[in-house]
Amino acid sequence: MDLICTIIAHTLSYRSKQYLFRLIKISIVLAALYFIYQKIIHNNTLHFSDFYNILSENNAFSVKTLSFLLILTLINWLLELFKWQWLLRPFKKISLYQACEQCLGSLTASLITPNRIGEYGAKAMYYQAAFRKHVVVLNLINNILQLTVTTIVGFIGLLWFTQSHKTLLNTYYLVIYITTLALITGLIGLFVFKGNFKFMQLSTKKLSRFLRRLPKKTLYYGLGLSFLRYAVFSFQFYFLLQIFQIELPYFEALSIIASMYFITSIIPSITLFDGLIKGSISVYLFAFVGAHELIILSITMVMWLLNFMLPSLIGCYYVLNFKYKNTINS
Repeated sequence: MDLICTIIAHTLSYRSKQYLFRLIKISIVLAALYFIYQKIIHNNTLHFSDFYNILSENNAFSVKTLSFLLILTLINWLLELFKWQWLLRPFKKISLYQACEQCLGSLTASLITPNRIGEYGAKAMYYQAAFRKHVVVLNLINNILQLTVTTIVGFIGLLWFTQSHKTLLNTYYLVIYITTLALITGLIGLFVFKGNFKFMQLSTKKLSRFLRRLPKKTLYYGLGLSFLRYAVFSFQFYFLLQIFQIELPYFEALSIIASMYFITSIIPSITLFDGLIKGSISVYLFAFVGAHELIILSITMVMWLLNFMLPSLIGCYYVLNFKYKNTINS
């Protein structure tokens, strides 16, 4: 009898955990869908009616144009999937489908978290407990590689922009900021490789050993893919400028686009307000070339719809179908 009661208690506990897990997955998806709805319908910077009117007036999207934009979005995310595959390769080979599941599922789960920090935990959940810390570090490296490209290209673009237009941006203070940031990053790197500090059972010595196991080829390849990805979505923004009849030379437009991504990348924000920040900065920068505020906000919105909303909707499917028992071992 005691054995039967124990089995029943265990069964009920297991079922309760399953129901709780399903509830969490449904809650994540509903939160993501609500966020997308709020972003489109109740956007404080760009009302939906204004957005719709701008698209209608410019007759912006033919089938040919929309198809090309979707192809650029597909290339953008394929590069991200290849990069994630490559970073994991020294430790675990995963298929393109698994990379897609992890990247898009974690995107959906991280939508409402500050600076998409929820992506780290979400990606780690696809692996068994022993490998999760490694996945968190690899995801950090992944984001640092993309940020490195954004910073380098953005800093060059911002220097070009400040030389071409009279702005309130002070180049001297900007150089000091970048130098200070580089020094802090270097000191942190030195501390990681030389120190022996422990945080949540992860010592800097273990982290140092893990980083040394990463082949340089992996980092170079990841950096190259990050640059290609940057080239794709910056060209996508430029192509939208052409669609909305903002005629600018490519390199002048690129200097503004690079400046916009650079400034927004160094400002911490919750994803909920990311559009507000990016929209305000893009409006300010493009005002120097006489671009209309609503058009720039509409372009920023279209970029968000293509590169975040669509992948997040696909990610909802992966979140709902995630099974904890199928976590990957390495």
